[in-house]
Parts: sequence; C-alpha cells; structure tokens
Amino acid sequence: MVQHVSNWWTALAGFAGIEMDAKIQTSTEKYGADISSIREAQVRINSFIHKTPVLTSETLNSMSGRKLFFKCECFQKGGAFKFRGACNAIFSLDNDEAAKGVVTHSSGNHAAALALAAKLRGIPAYVVVPKNAPKCKVDNIMRYGGQVTWSEPSVQSRENIATRVLKETGAVFLHPYNDNRIISGQGTISLELLEQVPQLDVIIVPISGGGLISGVALAAKAIKPSIQILAAEPTRANDAAQSKAAGKIITLPETNTVADGLRAFLGSLTWPIVRDLVDDIITVEDQEIIEAMKLCYEILKVAVEPSGGIGLAAVLSDRFQKNLAWKDHHHIGIILSGGNTDLGILWDSFRK
Repeated sequence: MVQHVSNWWTALAGFAGIEMDAKIQTSTEKYGADISSIREAQVRINSFIHKTPVLTSETLNSMSGRKLFFKCECFQKGGAFKFRGACNAIFSLDNDEAAKGVVTHSSGNHAAALALAAKLRGIPAYVVVPKNAPKCKVDNIMRYGGQVTWSEPSVQSRENIATRVLKETGAVFLHPYNDNRIISGQGTISLELLEQVPQLDVIIVPISGGGLISGVALAAKAIKPSIQILAAEPTRANDAAQSKAAGKIITLPETNTVADGLRAFLGSLTWPIVRDLVDDIITVEDQEIIEAMKLCYEILKVAVEPSGGIGLAAVLSDRFQKNLAWKDHHHIGIILSGGNTDLGILWDSFRK
C-alpha cells in the first residue's frame, strides 16, 4: 500500500489547463461550471480542506487485473467528499447572503459538511434530514452545530420541508448537488488526483444526484481529454443508468439499497454533464458493494461506507471485467467518497 504524489505534475497540469481552456471555453455557458470555476474553488477552499491521499494495493491490483488508485475522500473533513462543495458554496456567499445562514436537505454527508463549513464561517446551518438517515451521519450534523428538522425519506418530503424552513428563516438554500458552486467544489478532487496520478486512464465515481461525478468529469476531461469517466450505481437505485439509456432524466418511485448516499436523482444542472461527459454507468448489486467494503477494510485498512465502496465493486464486477471497451484501460482511479457508516448495520450486512 503506497501513497502516490507526483510534484512535477503541477507544472504540466498548468500547461495542459491553458491548452484545454481554449478548447472548452464555451463549457461555462453549456454547463454552468467549468475548469475555471473549479480552479477558483480550489483557491477558495484550499486552506479549509484536506488534500486526501491516494492509496494502492498489490493484492487488489491482482484481483482486478488493473492498477488501482484509491482517492481517499473518506479522510476528508466531515468524513466525505461533500465538504469540498459545501465549503465552496458557503465561502462564495457575500456577507449579506450569509448573515441569515444556510438551509439544505440531505441524507447525511452533505448536511454534516454544510454544518461544518457554516460553523467555520460563523453562520447557522438548518438541515432537513430524512428519518431513515444513518445515526452516525446525524450525529455528525449535530456535532458540527447543524439544526436538524426531520422529514420522511422521500425526496418530495425533504424538499417540501426545506422550503418551509427556508421561508421561516430567510436563509440561503444550498442544494446538495444541483448547484454550480457545489459541482465546482467537488471538481477539485480531479485537480488533486491527476496531479497525484497523471497516468490514469479511467476514473470510477459513485453516482446519485450527480454533483460529484459532474465536477470530477468537467475537471478531468479538461485536463486530460482522453480520460474515461465511469459511474458506479446500485442496481436497486439505477435511475442514472436508466436516464442515460432513455436520454432524459428518469426518477424511480422508490429506491432500496444499502448505499444510503446513492438514493437521490439527477438534477437539471447535473444531468447534462452526466449525459455528455460520463462514458458509461456500471450497476452493481448490494452484495457486491458489501463485499467491496470488506475488501477495503481487510486489505486497504480503510473504513468506507457503502457509497464509498461501490467504485471497487464496479471494477471487480463482470460488467467491467468482461466489457471489451475497457480491456486496454489499465490505470484506474477510484473515488472512495466517504466513510460514515453505522457499524452495527455494517456488521449485520456482513453476516447476511
């Protein structure tokens, strides 16, 4: 297991960025976020976030037949990548906007990240949390000073209650993923990862609402146009895969997956990026996710939540291994998106 950091890539990335900026100068108009907004986000949040390490394992390389590079966002502040976007959004607000605080709805990681970023700025955070959110994530929200209002598990209930809280407080609403400031913050992962491992052919990213993969795709393809971006999604919450197949946003009447952080649907800002820049979506069963989590624990010695383990599940799956489109792609980046999980539930899943 090795931490990889390539210092010389900074200069090369800067050169590549200049070249690519000219090629994608219309992307802001097309998508709302681009490599420029992502670089601006990196400057804005650099003093607050952790630059997370990249780990490798010869055992997992042998199992996958590839060289795997794990970007450990489970080591990010708040325990997940969400702090990047939340931090960028909150520190983008002017003083008048920020004065009354911020409102969001989230199953846990975004809410905790927003509460932490708000605490750093000294403003209140009002968070709407579904009743089925993992206890460890709710504990994080409260630990960081977030003011919790409960909702039913459905997206509609979350949005309705968030609207009510918004009216009561006069605070600014920050959507967990359908916000260009959030997307730009998440995109800073690619800036770091391609500095640390410039030889990547593919990046595999969990997909839910699409904020993470949108930022990752925008930045990665601007820096390295040949790179492939693959989404990993639970079979029992496969709205993104259905959306790609249908050419429009598909929502599901319900989702039922162990990956509680991957139950949202694509948004109006994330869908065009997913449609255009995500090369494929690999769906995996919950049991495959659980097995991948076990491997992360046992081999990488890293604690990941189900959403964080899904990228490894995808690269080990037959849907990746037997797909000839990926046979010549040997250097795979995998985003371990978070590590917030209730251990009691986790052990139950392992036993089953």
